[in-house]
Amino acid sequence: MNPVNWFEIPVHDLDKAKRFYESVLGLEDLAVTEMGSKKMAWFPMKEGAPGAAGGLIKGDGYIPSRSGALVYFSVADIDATLAKVGKHGGRALFPKTGIDQHGFIAHFEDCEGNRVALHARS
Repeated sequence: MNPVNWFEIPVHDLDKAKRFYESVLGLEDLAVTEMGSKKMAWFPMKEGAPGAAGGLIKGDGYIPSRSGALVYFSVADIDATLAKVGKHGGRALFPKTGIDQHGFIAHFEDCEGNRVALHARS
């Protein structure tokens, strides 16, 4: 079992961030929910599938940042995804780079100021 099972990406503007990730990652409607004083938009997940689930979160103590933990999203095409990042209010921070037999990675800043990463096998 992989050790990570959940992640949260802090946001100030949940609707804006939701649209950003839906557009950049080609996802359908992220599910919005409230948990006490916090509001979240959950990324789609399949029970029992590999990988971690997570969401965007707005609430006290959640501050978007380029420092701290780094979440990697799996994508089919890093270059195409980075193009969408720029088109939807983010910017590339670290270009597509090979990581030997493990594929490629890149980092970007999302529309809220978080540093996020991409991984692709080819």
